[in-house]
Amino acid sequence: MSNPRIEPLKKVLAIEPTDDVAWFGLGKAYMEDLNFEEAAKALESCLAVKPTYSAAYYALAQSLQKLGRIERCRQVCEQGIAVSTKNGDAMVTKNLESLKQNLG
Repeated sequence: MSNPRIEPLKKVLAIEPTDDVAWFGLGKAYMEDLNFEEAAKALESCLAVKPTYSAAYYALAQSLQKLGRIERCRQVCEQGIAVSTKNGDAMVTKNLESLKQNLG
């Protein structure tokens, strides 16, 4: 059974495709379902709408890691670290740095 949040979020996005919070929520809902392919797509859309959304970089990096897309994951970590540092999101920066280190 899929996450009950997915369909309502899709409906919001059908009406307002530039809703970064809805894109982020959709990505996280797909992650909870272990559907990392769809999660990555939603989170990429979130960042296309709002490139300064620090938490979306971390969620996207996690999804890419699960998909085995290590080089893209590393790029997202680097971009996210720059954005989260500029935003003052210390926890996101720390999480991204840790994830990047664990990529080897």
